[in-house]
Amino acid sequence: MERPLEQGNMTGVQQFVLLGLSTSPEIRHVLFAIFLTLYLLTLLENTLIVLLVCRHSELHKPMYFFLGNLSCLEMCYVSVTTPSLLAGLRTGPCRVPFTACIIQLFLFISLICTKCSLLASMAYDRYVAICRPLHYPLLMRPQVCLGLAVTSWLGGLLVSVVKTTCIASLSYCGPNVLNHFFCDVSPLLSLSCTHVALTELVDFISAIVTFCGTLLVALASYAAIGRAVLRMTSLAARCKALSTCASHLVVVGIFYSAVLSMYSRPSLAESTDLNKLLSIIYTVATPVCSLIVYSLRNRQVHAALRRTLHLHRVSPARTALFCS
Repeated sequence: MERPLEQGNMTGVQQFVLLGLSTSPEIRHVLFAIFLTLYLLTLLENTLIVLLVCRHSELHKPMYFFLGNLSCLEMCYVSVTTPSLLAGLRTGPCRVPFTACIIQLFLFISLICTKCSLLASMAYDRYVAICRPLHYPLLMRPQVCLGLAVTSWLGGLLVSVVKTTCIASLSYCGPNVLNHFFCDVSPLLSLSCTHVALTELVDFISAIVTFCGTLLVALASYAAIGRAVLRMTSLAARCKALSTCASHLVVVGIFYSAVLSMYSRPSLAESTDLNKLLSIIYTVATPVCSLIVYSLRNRQVHAALRRTLHLHRVSPARTALFCS
């Protein structure tokens, strides 16, 4: 006999049930095909970006160094949340062991915090390039870039350890149904049967520091860039400056709009279809746009991609000529 979705209130929860996207079976099959395609496309395009950045010396610059880090993060990011989304669309509500749910939560928090820091670092890089071009080689030397990247990754891990420890230490007596497609902070807090004030405070402080802090860095950088662009007398110089920032600004706007809309409400609010839609935007839609908004409009990436494809076409012909 199948185990009921909601466990008794006096027993500890050993597993959670992810409801996923609540749609009809016919629509679920269509969504499964769409999200699977987006997932594979995200892995492919970000792998391509990493390979291009590593293999071509002309891309060994701070902007592409951060782009490579962001691409690595995006591959991990979508691999944390998308499989459970696909499983829910394929089979309906799926059961996740408590430990697996906490691990998914830990990885998700770590990666989303790291992404915020990387986006802020990329905004600072564009600020230095446009507003202080003569000091760019000094301010964005390899040691500084490496330090910003390492700080972003370690900072995300630190925040995730604190938040995940607080959430995992709560008691979950039942029910065990999460109205979401992955283990997120708000749905888990809503199921806790113990006092969550301290955990909410930790969540609020970390959100202020991580989301709002990095957003302020990005906004301050682009405010300075805007003032610098307005002072430029050449139209060509203005267009060039704006072209280097427009793509990143679009991604920052989409990502932070979805995240802040999601987490600015009380943490105990019940997850709704709107919550899931916002989650899809910043967990699926934003990563799949990385190649489009960052790379396809970049001439140096275009040139590196063309050379790579040309070498792959020419090498077999040269091998055949040599063997003959």
